[in-house]
Amino acid sequence: MQHRVLLSLIAAAALAAGVSVTASAADAPLYTVVDGTKVDAETLKGFKTWRAAACDRCHGANQEGLVGPSLVESLKVLTKEEFIVTVRDGRLAKGMQSFGNSPKVMENINQLYAYLKGRSDGKITQAKVSGIE
Repeated sequence: MQHRVLLSLIAAAALAAGVSVTASAADAPLYTVVDGTKVDAETLKGFKTWRAAACDRCHGANQEGLVGPSLVESLKVLTKEEFIVTVRDGRLAKGMQSFGNSPKVMENINQLYAYLKGRSDGKITQAKVSGIE
């Protein structure tokens, strides 16, 4: 029952933003964004995980790159599976640390992916987001 309520809320928010959704959980959107800066609760967890892991130190405050690559661009070509492997295992030769031993990151890896994919897709228009009210 709680799942249906959540899907209904997400669908209502998405429809208000002009995004179409289906009722099936398998077809549920990866993220929901309203006005470019308000996101669903799960995507907000991804933003909070980004902040907690201090990913901005290497990838920049706006995910557009610093000493590490732009994730806005990288997520245009990386699959979700490649993203998870990279975060989990790191790319030590390139300076990317492993987050496989970080419970905060690994427990929220899907949410982190959703947040960064929303940034990459241009639907989330600035790095700092808040929840849909």
